[in-house]
Amino acid sequence: MTGCVEDFGGAVVHNQRPCFIVSILWGLFLLFFRGDGKVRNLLFPVILILFGSSIQLFGAEGMTREQKVRADQERFAKDQTWIYNDFNAALQEAKRSGKPILAVMRCLPCEECVKLDDALLDSHPKIQALRKDFVSVRIVSNNGLDLNRFRIDTDQSFSALMFNSDGKLLGRYGTRSHRTQWEDDVSVDGLAAALQGAMELHRAGDKVSSSLDGKQPKPMDFQTPEQLPGLKGKYSSKLDPGPNIVKSCIHCHQVGEAIRDVAWQKGGKLSEEALFVYPHPKVVGLIIDPRTKTTVRRVIAGSAAAKMGALPGDEIIEMAGQPLISMADIQWVLQAVPAAGGEVKAKIKRRGELVDASLVLQPGWRSKDDLSWRASTWELRRRVLGGMLLKNPEQGADNQKVLEVGHVGQYAPHDRARQAGIKAGDRIVSIGGRTDFTRETDVMWHLLQTFGDGKPYVVEVSRGGDILKMQLTVQ
Repeated sequence: MTGCVEDFGGAVVHNQRPCFIVSILWGLFLLFFRGDGKVRNLLFPVILILFGSSIQLFGAEGMTREQKVRADQERFAKDQTWIYNDFNAALQEAKRSGKPILAVMRCLPCEECVKLDDALLDSHPKIQALRKDFVSVRIVSNNGLDLNRFRIDTDQSFSALMFNSDGKLLGRYGTRSHRTQWEDDVSVDGLAAALQGAMELHRAGDKVSSSLDGKQPKPMDFQTPEQLPGLKGKYSSKLDPGPNIVKSCIHCHQVGEAIRDVAWQKGGKLSEEALFVYPHPKVVGLIIDPRTKTTVRRVIAGSAAAKMGALPGDEIIEMAGQPLISMADIQWVLQAVPAAGGEVKAKIKRRGELVDASLVLQPGWRSKDDLSWRASTWELRRRVLGGMLLKNPEQGADNQKVLEVGHVGQYAPHDRARQAGIKAGDRIVSIGGRTDFTRETDVMWHLLQTFGDGKPYVVEVSRGGDILKMQLTVQ
């Protein structure tokens, strides 16, 4: 079905929005033709509305990236409730009005995970009612963005930050643990809860000001993305208004990659903190209900969260002295905990009462997170795996779980694995001297730790009953 699949870095992913609307329309058509007169009168206007929406959506799917950016720009230029791509203008308006700021970051060229953005832009009544008390600004690129204010998980294509009228960060919203599925991480209700939480903090003013200090990013050596060594000279501080508007845009994941490279070069090797950024709460055993701010849906048995004493239904209202308004706020706290581990003090609301708790993290806790969904991992695959994408293991004929080569880059500089003789469909026997890998993430982390100095490593694969050996290096 047209519009139902997209190609991303060699991996086919499903675009569920057109398929979903067509499925609904088909069901409504069946009800229409099978129903009586009353049913048809009721369904007819609904079908017309959905049919019109689907035409617009399929039209958008056929647009080039440049056309999408320009259409978005034109749309917001007509919407007086938004300031377009100008945070300084939003800050001035916030100081004048005394309102807090809602800054929505959405990289338009990115094709994936737009569910929440669509809901927000389609005038969801709950969000629109809350937005009336905010100065809303739409940020569509990282060019010229102040990294000492906007420090986020850069592998997302949607993120919201809330600031008070003086520009102090109140909280973040937007979490991601999969390339296309957001249902376990965000929702319109969750965004609404975060906005309400941010407004409460804003109204509390000086009473909570000191508790917000930990939410503010520490100053970087490079204040804007285009000053980072990996991006310097390639991009300017502003988008090109001409035909190269998309090419001139600094994408979010590029910022993360450039920051990672700075840490890599400075330390001589890639640290666990620099690789496993913004750890997801589930890494410590917390499964948060995405429809809430920070209410616990489930606790993984034996995890650090279980040992902390967290229970389903608990609301985690504070960690490391910071008030929490979202799952992303929990990630910000975890981001500051070193790979060597540590203790994070927390306050939990349980059946109306406050409970003090302590989250104790053991050495190596960060490396339990998953990197495979991140856009920035494609660059890592080039440098570490020679352009291979490894599929997480399936049960083999010998009842062993086996990693498989899902994709091999065909063109330079992503084709080193192909040149070494590796092919898609090869089953990994051993890599870098180990046979016990169950995740692509663990393979990359092992190779970075063991062969990061450029020494060659051996890849053993099974192909058609034969065992073949190839050699690669970490660049």
